Amino acid sequence: MRTLLLTACAAAFVNLAHGQPAVQPPKTWTTCAACHTAQGAAAIGPPLAGVVGRKAGSSPGFGYSRAMKDAQITWDDKSLAAFLSDPQQAVPGNRMPFAGVPDPGEVAELVRYLKTLR
Repeated sequence: MRTLLLTACAAAFVNLAHGQPAVQPPKTWTTCAACHTAQGAAAIGPPLAGVVGRKAGSSPGFGYSRAMKDAQITWDDKSLAAFLSDPQQAVPGNRMPFAGVPDPGEVAELVRYLKTLR
């Protein structure tokens, strides 16, 4: 319990330090966070701050697949939901080794959270 509280406080501090409201990520975020950061530099995957409104395959400093670079997608609620549900169907040939989030409610929570990352 103490670790959970410290994690929540650290997340709130990081968000406030970046001028963002302290929004708790949904439980499904832990799956995303294995490869993506909410802020900062690219990890295994690109950082997701500012993903809403950004063209697919365009975050500086990350080596995207040709499929993602060529995708004619600007990330919005609908395109993010489709990608999070089934990445290979949404962008065939992308390199993200993830089958997708099967629960539409969890997808909606993730999209709401991603919209808070600036």
